[in-house]
Amino acid sequence: MDQRKEEYTRRPLYVYDLPEDILSTLARKENTNEEPAEGIITTSTDNIRADSEAAAENATGSKTCSLCGVSFQTLEEQRSHTRSDLHGYNLKQRMRGQKPVSDADFEKLIGDLDESLSGSDSSESEDDEIGGARKETTLSALLKKQAALSADNNDEVQDFSRRKKRGSGKSPVLWFTTTTLPTNTYLGFYRSIFTNAEQENEATIIDSIKAKQLSPKPQLKSTRSSHNGLPPPEAYKGPHVFLCMIGGGHFAAMIVSLAPKQTKPAPTGPISREATVLAHKTFHRYTTRRKQGGSQSANDSAKGAAHSAGSSLRRYNEQALTDEVRLLLQDWKGMIDTSELLFIRATGTTNRRTIFGPYEGQILRQNDPRIRGFPFSTRRATQNELMRSFVELTRVKVLEIDEGAVAAAKAAAEEEARKLATVKRSKPSTPTPTKRSEEEETATLHTNQIQALIRRSKLPALLSYLKTNDLSPDFIFYPPDDQQNHHTPTPLHLAASQNSSPLVSGLLIKAGADPTILNGDGKTAFDLTGDRATRDAFRVARFELGEAKFDWVAAHVPAALSRADAEERDAREKKEEAMKEQERRKLEAVRLKEEGPKVVENGPLGKAAGRGRALALGQMQKTAQEKREEEARGMTPEMRMRLEREKRARAAEERMKGGMSHS
Repeated sequence: MDQRKEEYTRRPLYVYDLPEDILSTLARKENTNEEPAEGIITTSTDNIRADSEAAAENATGSKTCSLCGVSFQTLEEQRSHTRSDLHGYNLKQRMRGQKPVSDADFEKLIGDLDESLSGSDSSESEDDEIGGARKETTLSALLKKQAALSADNNDEVQDFSRRKKRGSGKSPVLWFTTTTLPTNTYLGFYRSIFTNAEQENEATIIDSIKAKQLSPKPQLKSTRSSHNGLPPPEAYKGPHVFLCMIGGGHFAAMIVSLAPKQTKPAPTGPISREATVLAHKTFHRYTTRRKQGGSQSANDSAKGAAHSAGSSLRRYNEQALTDEVRLLLQDWKGMIDTSELLFIRATGTTNRRTIFGPYEGQILRQNDPRIRGFPFSTRRATQNELMRSFVELTRVKVLEIDEGAVAAAKAAAEEEARKLATVKRSKPSTPTPTKRSEEEETATLHTNQIQALIRRSKLPALLSYLKTNDLSPDFIFYPPDDQQNHHTPTPLHLAASQNSSPLVSGLLIKAGADPTILNGDGKTAFDLTGDRATRDAFRVARFELGEAKFDWVAAHVPAALSRADAEERDAREKKEEAMKEQERRKLEAVRLKEEGPKVVENGPLGKAAGRGRALALGQMQKTAQEKREEEARGMTPEMRMRLEREKRARAAEERMKGGMSHS
C-alpha cells in the first residue's frame, strides 16, 4: 500500500486515465462538503506541471506558503507564487492585522476589476517590466476599491473573505477515499470537470468518473492542416475541452484533447503520457494605461474620452484585439461546438463583451451550460498558463493528513473557545448603543444646519431653510438633553444668546417665533440677551406685532418701542457721546498748553493722563535727524533708498526754482 502511494506521489494521477485498482475501490468521503485539507497536510501533489520534464521529476519534499496555506511540488512554483498577486495581497492583509484569503476568495475580490492578474509567468514573458507594473497596479486598484467602500460594504467583503466555499457553498473539490492507499490519504477531483447533470446527481458521481476513462492514443506525426494551423476534423472528434483567458490586452486560447498522448518510454522508466494540444493561439495588444491600471475604455467611461496619442493608440488596439479574438473564435467554431467543457476567464465588462458580445455571428454565449470558470487563481493569459491550468484541472490531488495532529488541533481550538467564553462571561457586558431612528437622524441634521446658520448670522438663509423644510420657527433642537440645547433649545434662544439683533428681529417679525418658550433653566429668550440692541429688537417686535400676538409679559419683554423711536434714541445717544468726547479733548488740549503733561508719581497713568502725555510729546520740537529716523523706522533698505532719492529730487527742484526766481 505504501509502495502504491509512493508511486502515485512520484507519477501524478490523471482524472481520465486512472489505474484499475483505484477505480474499482473509489468511494466518497463521508463529509462531502468539507475538505480534508482542513487538517495537517503532510503530502501534496497539487499543481503538477503538464510537460514531460515536470512529470518525470520526483517529489523532493513538501514546500508550502504558511501565509496563503498553499503547497508546492517544485521550488520554481514556490518562487512563482511569491511573485503572485494573491501572495502580495495576503502580505497587505497581515500588515493590517487581518486574516489572509484563499485562492477562491481572492478571485472573487478581483472579479469586478477590469484588469487581469499579471503575476509572473514560469517562463520568460514579454515585457516583464510592464508585467511588474501591472501587478502593482492590480493590487493597488483592489486596495483602493476596498478603501472606497462604505462600512456596510466593508463588512460584506470581510464576511465574504472569511468564507471558504464558492457559489452554493459547496467545496470546489470532490474528495474520495480508496482502500488501495492508506486511510489518511484522500483523492480530490475538481467539481468543475463534471457536467451540470453529473454534479446534480452526486450519488452516481463514481460511475461518471468511470465513464470518463480514456485509453492513451499514440502520438500522431502531424495534426496540422494548411488552413490557419488548424488540425483536420478527424483529429478532434474525440473528447476535448476549450480554454481561454483574456485580460490586460493579453489573450490566450487552447483546445486540448482529454485522451492522453502516449510517447516512447524511457529505457528504464514507465510509459510517459502527455497532453495533446489540438490548437492554440495567443494575442497581445497595448490596451492598458501603463502604471495607472485599467483599460482605456474603462477610463473613458469614468472620466471622459482623453485626446492623447497614447489613448488613441489604446482605443485602436482594443478594437483590433476584439476583432482578432472574434475571428479566431469563428475559425475554431467546429472545435468549440464539439468541446465537452468551456473554461473561460474574462474579468471586466470590456473583456466579457469581447468574448460574449452580443455581436453578429457570435460563437460563445453566457448561458451555455458548458461554461466554467477556473476554480483557482490564474496569472497572465499565456499558453504556458493555459497548460498549467489544464494540468491543475485534470490531475488528481493526493493529500495525506495527520489524524493525530488534526485531533490535537481540534482539541486545542475547543479549549481556546472555552477559555474565551469564560473570559467573556466574567467581563461586565457593555450596553450596545441603540441605533437612531430615521426621525432622530433627520432632527439631528436640521439642528446642525440651523445652529450653523445662526452662528454665522445668515438671516435670509435661515428663513429659507425653515420654509424649504417646512420647519416651525420654534423647532426644538435635538437631542434635548445636550448641554447646549438645554440652555438654548430654540433658534430664538440661540440668537438672543449670541446678541444678534437682526436674527432676533427676523425670527420674531418675519418667522413668527414664540418668545414665551422657556429653556431648561426656566428662562425666556429675552432673559439670555446681553446688550441693549438685542433687547430693543424684542421691544420693537412687540410694537410691530401688537400686544395680542404673544403674552409679552410672560416673555419678560419690557414696554413696546417703535423702530423710529429706537433709531432716534440711538442717534441721539451717539451724538451726545461724540459731543462729550470733543469737549473732553478741548479741555485736555488747554490743560496741556498751560501746565504741560500731567505726571502721576508713584502710580499708574490713567487713560486721560496717557492721552495727554502723548499729545505733549507730539508737540515737542524734534530735530531734523530725529524726524528722518522716525520716518525711516520700520522701512526696508530698499524703501529707505527710495525715500532718500525722492528727498534729493525735491531738494534739487527747490534749488532750481530758487535759481529761476533770482534770475
